[in-house]
Amino acid sequence: MTLFYQTQSWSSQPQISEETINLWKHVSEKKHWRIVQLPNGFYQTEYLDPKKEDSWIDVTRRETLEGAEQAIDASIAHYEKKLGYLRGPQVVKTFE
Repeated sequence: MTLFYQTQSWSSQPQISEETINLWKHVSEKKHWRIVQLPNGFYQTEYLDPKKEDSWIDVTRRETLEGAEQAIDASIAHYEKKLGYLRGPQVVKTFE
């Protein structure tokens, strides 16, 4: 049996495109989200496509309306955290 193993390393962090950053900013605002009920009774979360104003992109499906709203809140928190990391390291403790 032959096993192939490969690693990669960077001297700096990979750069994130401006388009990706704009998407993260867009989906981190709750006003760009909605919940629709599907014919099978499930609830689908969707966000407004920033490139096409009348197009929605589906993200998750949940059994309850409350579960769908929690999924949106968790997604918003996730993208806010990603945006926070773009600002650089955060000081969590200092010493005198």
